[in-house]
Amino acid sequence: MSNIAIIGSGNMAAGLAAALTAAGKNVFIGARDAAKAQALAQKTGAQAQGGTLAQAVAAAQTVFLALPYAAAAEVLQQLDVSGKTLIDISNPVTADFQNLSLGFTTSAAEEIAKAAPQAAVVKGFNTVFAQLLDPAARSEQTVQVFLAADDEEAKKRAAALTADMGFKAVDAGGLRNSRFLEPLGEMNILFGFFLGKGTGIAPMWSGL
Repeated sequence: MSNIAIIGSGNMAAGLAAALTAAGKNVFIGARDAAKAQALAQKTGAQAQGGTLAQAVAAAQTVFLALPYAAAAEVLQQLDVSGKTLIDISNPVTADFQNLSLGFTTSAAEEIAKAAPQAAVVKGFNTVFAQLLDPAARSEQTVQVFLAADDEEAKKRAAALTADMGFKAVDAGGLRNSRFLEPLGEMNILFGFFLGKGTGIAPMWSGL
């Protein structure tokens, strides 16, 4: 049914599923608890299916890894993502959400690429709250999504999906630039949850 998979069943997975189906895409949601994935798919609508992790990835060309960074490596060990475009949306935040657990010389995206060397990893959507995935929540603002990847074709596929969902895709260079995007995602979390700005915010560069 679908060449787009979403791995995860949390708020970001739900938001991505809704945004993609609103853009006319078919998606397969996979989770370690297949029942949760099926329930989310049913809630999303007829263009969504749900099931196991392996089922989601099997027919997909593009896979959204909508998981906390700490869970990603374990899940990837269970999956064959060879030849897939793997969009990592995570930020490697600490348990209290007020710091990053790694940075400077690596990033969550680069570590995920090491764990899945046969996939083309793209960093994206890590600076967007789940609430802003809803097109209605951004009807009066342009929300940029920064995409970093070493594989240009994978980045183009991710950019096309990003645009289809109503975001402005911004080429952020190679995957190593995730080292800068992930602190930007953490700053957005700090603004949203600890500095009282709420979840209707997102960083952007003017003139891009």
